[in-house]
Amino acid sequence: MEKIKISPLNQQATRICLGTWAIGGWMWGGTDEAESIRTIHTALDRGVNIIDTAPVYGFGESEQTVGKALEQYGKRDQILIASKVGLQWRDGNVYRNSSPARIREEIEDSLKRLRTDYIDIYQIHWPDPQVPIEKTAKTMNELLEEGKIRAIGVSNFSPAQMDAFRKIAPIHTSQPPYNLFEREMEKDIFPYTENNDITTMAYGALCRGLLAGKMNSTKKFSGDDLRKSDPKFQPPRYSQYLAAVQALSEFAQERYGKTVLALSIRWILDRGHTIALWGARHPSQLDAIPETMGWSLDADAMRQIDSILDENIKTPVGPEFMAPPSLSKTA
Repeated sequence: MEKIKISPLNQQATRICLGTWAIGGWMWGGTDEAESIRTIHTALDRGVNIIDTAPVYGFGESEQTVGKALEQYGKRDQILIASKVGLQWRDGNVYRNSSPARIREEIEDSLKRLRTDYIDIYQIHWPDPQVPIEKTAKTMNELLEEGKIRAIGVSNFSPAQMDAFRKIAPIHTSQPPYNLFEREMEKDIFPYTENNDITTMAYGALCRGLLAGKMNSTKKFSGDDLRKSDPKFQPPRYSQYLAAVQALSEFAQERYGKTVLALSIRWILDRGHTIALWGARHPSQLDAIPETMGWSLDADAMRQIDSILDENIKTPVGPEFMAPPSLSKTA
């Protein structure tokens, strides 16, 4: 298992991080706690040592499940927990709130749900336009000094927002959406993080399952599954993305003897100082982890991948639909 240094953590992190948004159930059609715990244990058994979660994932459900799974597994000092702060919910509606009071409230709730006395990487989930970044950063730095967290991260922040934050507190990780189909962060966020010793934790690495290579045109999404509102999964774009997945799959098999899933994860790992968040809620969804390790994509392969995307995806769309509103807009 490849590992990477995240300053200031003493323990290196594996370059595969288990993502637990789906484990929370909300926006993913429900969850099964026992199956989720087996999934977490399977990831750890396969060598993964970092788990990403957040309070809003299932409104506490994901953190509770992670906490229970880790308590059963033991070895807390060998496992890195990455959680988040700065989103509030009411009657199923989510909005941004990164006020000092909210952060102080959330850290205590998360520590209880996670059954731990510290969080290794604590991340601001979304920038909050209603709260000065300096206030948010000051509170996060206080948590760092108090030992309640070991490293500070941000998610969905622009370079300008990170600059403002770093005037008050350090940033050790950045978590943007990043995968073969969603690459906006390459324009400015990625150069910024690479130049400032900030580790990129790429979320949506498999683009809501698209890049797992198992979907087809007859796939239906039910309940509160967020893919019902994701433009990538609606016509006419869905057929374009499926065609791209098929072409990428053929390329991966012919050139490397690999699956499109392995190619997609390897692509992220070969972009720079990166960790790929691998979302799963069934143990079998982690079977391909070994297939992503121990090889790399050269410059020619990168160019061919870009050509495949250009040829098949005529109307690309990003992950903007997932952004929660600020408190003022909700009000």
